[in-house]
Amino acid sequence: MKTIIPANRLNTVNEYYFSIKLKEIADMRAQGKNIISLGIGSPDLPPSNETIVALSTSAQQKDAHGYQPHVGIHQLRKALADWYKDIYNVTLDPTSEVQPLMGSKEGIMYISMAFLNPGDKVLIPNPGCPTYTSVSRLIGAEIVNYDLDEANDWQPDFEALEKMDLSDVKLMWVNYPNMPTGANGSLPLFEKIVAFGKKHGIVIVHDNPYSLILNEKPLSIFQVEGAKDICIELNSLSKSHNMPGWRMGMVSSNKQFIQWILKVLTNVESGVFKAMQDATIAALSNSKEWHKEHNISIYAGRRRYAEAIMDQLGCAYDKNQVGMFLWGRIPDSCESSEALADKILYDANVFLTPGFIFGSRGERYVRISLCCNEDMLKEALERIKKIG
Repeated sequence: MKTIIPANRLNTVNEYYFSIKLKEIADMRAQGKNIISLGIGSPDLPPSNETIVALSTSAQQKDAHGYQPHVGIHQLRKALADWYKDIYNVTLDPTSEVQPLMGSKEGIMYISMAFLNPGDKVLIPNPGCPTYTSVSRLIGAEIVNYDLDEANDWQPDFEALEKMDLSDVKLMWVNYPNMPTGANGSLPLFEKIVAFGKKHGIVIVHDNPYSLILNEKPLSIFQVEGAKDICIELNSLSKSHNMPGWRMGMVSSNKQFIQWILKVLTNVESGVFKAMQDATIAALSNSKEWHKEHNISIYAGRRRYAEAIMDQLGCAYDKNQVGMFLWGRIPDSCESSEALADKILYDANVFLTPGFIFGSRGERYVRISLCCNEDMLKEALERIKKIG
């Protein structure tokens, strides 16, 4: 029998780090070890009760189980546009500038397929979300990393960018509040990014799922005048509405960009389950009190323990970070972020994320997820104290 080999594109990527590590953690738990995972940013609390009731109610309707329009029901698009107006004071046309997604991670693939040809260059932050890199490789784009530095508040160095050969760059990924560093965005920063994209004809994609977490003033890149001309923004209910497994997100931009993205989407999926859309509409109507409790108060309490863990490890960190992680620089005495994370996992049965998975600029950092209750964070701290 002739040997079967996979597509060459699989040689450009590895299995996702968390997939590998979570299998290892599952094996450790099967051996009776009580592992506290402070790795992935998967909210551990449920969505609002109204969201769950809406899902159940809709799912019981006889006409809710067929294929749905690829563009989503109008009520959902309007709810997403209304949410942007309420949260960011940004006006979006629900008929042409909003597209629901089965999660924003899927949107990264759709956008890349819509705008990048094999060989096109794409600017990706270092450190940055690993998905930007893996998706770009899968479609055959050429990755051009731009460095983010702690001394520059993890913002792009525009002088360095201007010195690059940008002639074949088609697209640029940006992400504020930043993952993994927790650096917040600002209107002056977004103005620089939009101006850079317009000057060089580079599509700017702003990945914006963390703007409501531990952040009193959420921002959208569309608050910059004229940003829609060159920018795309991804957003998600996974973090801000405690719905990571529900896979509900959105992409917004100008009408033409949305149409190009939709052309890819319609050839890949067949619409979102109507009960999910109805539940998302309910989630988008959560009260400001619900958001203050779930996205500010609860995470603030957890953050104190995460900071204590960083202190115990001798890590330096910026207290102004926002989002659902804490990012800290490891001591010079540590060999590497991976070595430190493995030591904590094997000796204390606590899983932290080593920064090297986010790029070479993350090598000397570790990340703690706040998606774990205070009792578990306190227990993790005590375990780490015992191993010295």
